[in-house]
Amino acid sequence: MSMMRLNIDMAGLKNKLVNNGLKNIACLIGLAVYTSVCTTGAMAQKTGPQVLHPEMMKKDIAYFNSLDTTEDVKNFVSNADTYQWLSANVPLFECPDSAIQKIYYYRWWTLRKHLKQTPEGYVFTEFITPMKHGSKYNAISSALGHQIYESRWLHNTEFAEKYITYWLEVDKATPKPHFHNFSSWVDDAVYQLYLVNGDKDFLRKSVPALTADYQLWEKERQLPNQLFWQFDVKDAMEESISGSRKEKNIRPTINSYMYGNAAALANIGVAIGADSLVQKYQGKANTLKKLVVEQLWDEQASFFKVQKEKGGFADVREAIGLIPWYFNLPPDKAGYAKAWDQLIDTAGFSAPWGLTTAERRHPLFRTHGSGHGCEWDGPIWPYATTQDLKALSNLLNNYKSHGSMNSTVFYKEFRKYALSHVMNGKTYIGEYQDEKNGEWLKGDNPRSRFYNHSGFTDLVISDLVGLKPGKDNILEIRPLIPEQTWDWFCLDNVAYHGHAITVLWDKDGKKYGKGQGLHVYADGVEIGHAKKLKPLKTKLK
Repeated sequence: MSMMRLNIDMAGLKNKLVNNGLKNIACLIGLAVYTSVCTTGAMAQKTGPQVLHPEMMKKDIAYFNSLDTTEDVKNFVSNADTYQWLSANVPLFECPDSAIQKIYYYRWWTLRKHLKQTPEGYVFTEFITPMKHGSKYNAISSALGHQIYESRWLHNTEFAEKYITYWLEVDKATPKPHFHNFSSWVDDAVYQLYLVNGDKDFLRKSVPALTADYQLWEKERQLPNQLFWQFDVKDAMEESISGSRKEKNIRPTINSYMYGNAAALANIGVAIGADSLVQKYQGKANTLKKLVVEQLWDEQASFFKVQKEKGGFADVREAIGLIPWYFNLPPDKAGYAKAWDQLIDTAGFSAPWGLTTAERRHPLFRTHGSGHGCEWDGPIWPYATTQDLKALSNLLNNYKSHGSMNSTVFYKEFRKYALSHVMNGKTYIGEYQDEKNGEWLKGDNPRSRFYNHSGFTDLVISDLVGLKPGKDNILEIRPLIPEQTWDWFCLDNVAYHGHAITVLWDKDGKKYGKGQGLHVYADGVEIGHAKKLKPLKTKLK
């Protein structure tokens, strides 16, 4: 009997014991299930001596569970088993900012609620309730990129890899595939997963489906000028100021995604030694990069904009104009970095509650209704905030021309994002919010609970703390925590390249007793140290 078959049988036994009132024994079996699943994924991970202990998140988990007492939807991991499962699967994080730390664990708690085991592998749902536009098992592809970026840090790599396989193979084989209902940066996300877990076998296995999918997008959405068009609703951004459900507009979204996908396929080719793949997709990436800059950059507005089907730019700046930096597409020049001025302009995207999806100065800002549909004419969407913050992180880390941006701007907006996770005084994540008061515009609609449509934990790990996944044995830490903001923090037990990584900052050395400064450990052995909280490169041994 295979280990996976054993896991399923044990899960069935656990359910039978619960039904017969033997909850204590069932709980032990449940922990065994989760532990075995965690350690029998595609890439087993080492566990080194930990600085932090899972007990630190127990109180928060109990509080989160108290917000869901009815638990009307139970997927792979129940609320009762969440502590054990998270203990086995997620990196631990501690910092002086209680809001950021609390939401870090809340977002792992909510992601876990969406993990579903099916006869065809694991999937993550987007809505906790069944949706008519959902595919088999209620999966929806609109936030797939965010979901992979988040789940790539789970210790068991099988959850993310099986979910990718579901979209590339299982959904494709259904009578009415749902994958192309929405634009996607799946190839990029697959490569980013590889940069964390180093699983080349999964890359090789996925290449035929990924390249076939890229070619299908070319067939469905590519214009003779080689740029891509998309309806705003198919970008999961309906009722936008620039968009349409009928016009074939050339949008920064899908063109940035397809550039990111092409660049990722070229990088995958390098990783697996497929020269023809590198040559083909690097060429496509180069062409798209050139065309996006030439055709979608509005020099007068200093911004990437939608090109209308009938000709000319849409007369509005929208957050989608920052997405090119999510994939490091724009040239490293001050003229392009000027676009980021809109992030701190109160007539641009800066609002009391967060970053808006359209510039506030525009006459059509917030004119499409409020909560009746899914309006992208200005409200705050966590989906877009995730993209904004990742793109800003790339600007600060990968470019010399930062314009008006710095780590203080990143931290301020990230913290504002963390604080936005609230409704009626209780921790919450929903669909979209009023930019002035944080009201969730779908109200208490059950479909919006625990909405799995954005990222947060990946932003903590890879951007705020700055653990930058790489393709070799170089480990790079590039924190975006402004100087003098935190005296200490610890990111512990990160499963990375088969090692357990710890990143620890202790200004005076008193918090953790391991000396002053920035420390990096692999499997409990220190491999890097810096006196100040600054970028640090070290080697995995």
